[in-house]
Amino acid sequence: MQNNTKKIKFIVPLISVFLGLLIGGIIMLISGYPPIEAYAALFEGIFGESYYRGETIRQMSPLILSGLAVAFAFRTGLFNIGVEGQLLVGWLAAVYVGIFVDAPAIIHIPLAVLAAGVAGALWGSVPGILKARFKVHEVITTIMMNYIALYSTNEIIRSFMLAPGERTENVKESASLASPFLQELTDNSTLHFGIIVAVIAAIVMWFLLWRTTLGYELRAVGFNQHASQYAGINVSKNIVLSMAISGAFAGIAGSMEGLGTYQYMTINAGFTGVGFDGIAVALLGANSAIGVILGAALFGGLKIGALNMQAMAGVPTELVGIVIALIIFFVACSYLVHWLMNRVNRGGKI
Repeated sequence: MQNNTKKIKFIVPLISVFLGLLIGGIIMLISGYPPIEAYAALFEGIFGESYYRGETIRQMSPLILSGLAVAFAFRTGLFNIGVEGQLLVGWLAAVYVGIFVDAPAIIHIPLAVLAAGVAGALWGSVPGILKARFKVHEVITTIMMNYIALYSTNEIIRSFMLAPGERTENVKESASLASPFLQELTDNSTLHFGIIVAVIAAIVMWFLLWRTTLGYELRAVGFNQHASQYAGINVSKNIVLSMAISGAFAGIAGSMEGLGTYQYMTINAGFTGVGFDGIAVALLGANSAIGVILGAALFGGLKIGALNMQAMAGVPTELVGIVIALIIFFVACSYLVHWLMNRVNRGGKI
């Protein structure tokens, strides 16, 4: 039975991706676009040139960390919709340290990443405290905190860190994750060392949840708060801690943008969308560390490949958004996928 459950967790995302691409192709055909040519251009844009491969890997870094933030909270029975806001405050904290602190790179980079993690953790702990102390649902508070983060970071930049171009200054070179070697290797893409940080974070999440006493307590609280409390586990403490750790992952995702991709932070007119994409990545990855990495690779590839699809096949990038939405839909509607698998197996139970 356990093997069947693992099999389903592995197969459902694959079938969901296939169905998303299939129905997306049908929509293209109905809309007057050649689906075979479009998908050929899409995959060429993902795997064809080293530049696109570099951009895909670069896109994966914040997606992995955002996905880990959502997955960690979900593993502990919480739903963190505030990853976007936690990412923004982490981004600002990393850029602030990158601009105003003088230190050698071996200290400056870890310090800036740590600042981002702490900022995200503090921001994430607020909904955790409200949940633990006053039973306020974390979905509501995290959504509200997203807007507070957006406008607060904009005001801080505007008041204290503004440079020409409605943005901050660039971070110091000693705080930068940029890699001339990786950029040259990938035909001048924006690939940086952030992917290493993201993979390490995935390992940390796996180890923390499955190889530590703390992780056992956090998962126990997620399964059943009443039983955990009866067993002597401090439920309130673990709720706050879970949201703080989830926020830390999200904050570090922001540092990938501030120290790696852009080297600065702009005054944002709206959300970046990376934090919300993390929800889809975690869902597709079944809230596991390795699944999140694979989900981020798929989403990063689709987003980068969509640009080539538009250039080569004339297909609007919005159609890739439809394909992504369909994939998420089928992952969420896993019952439908299970039904189809049962039909294929002639009604047998899986």
